[in-house]
Amino acid sequence: MIALNPLTFNGADMAARLAVLSPAELDGLDFGVIGFDADTVVTQYNIYESQAAGLSPERVLGHPLFTVVAPCMNNFLVAQRFEDAEANDEPLDATLDYVLTLRMRPVKVALRLLSDPGQALRYVLVFRA
Repeated sequence: MIALNPLTFNGADMAARLAVLSPAELDGLDFGVIGFDADTVVTQYNIYESQAAGLSPERVLGHPLFTVVAPCMNNFLVAQRFEDAEANDEPLDATLDYVLTLRMRPVKVALRLLSDPGQALRYVLVFRA
């Protein structure tokens, strides 16, 4: 069966669409997905991101994203945008060029930051060219 509207890194309504996917469906995506709750604890982490980052799900799931898993994102470009969106009760959908540096050589990526006041989870999507 062919998906009528496949999920892509730049797709519309991504926060809502990701929220209803099963872990197996998240694992089928061709970009990284990190889903985390209001306390920044990672609850979703797909296989693409696990393999690309070299971090096992056991190392990531259940841990705070910005202080334990990816402190290289704990800055005004990433973490602060989520805080500001929450404080203002506003949705966030921002894409930025970024360089990941934790436990690896610097890697250029595109990050998509997603949050919606109506959704339980927030997301960092990671696209590696």
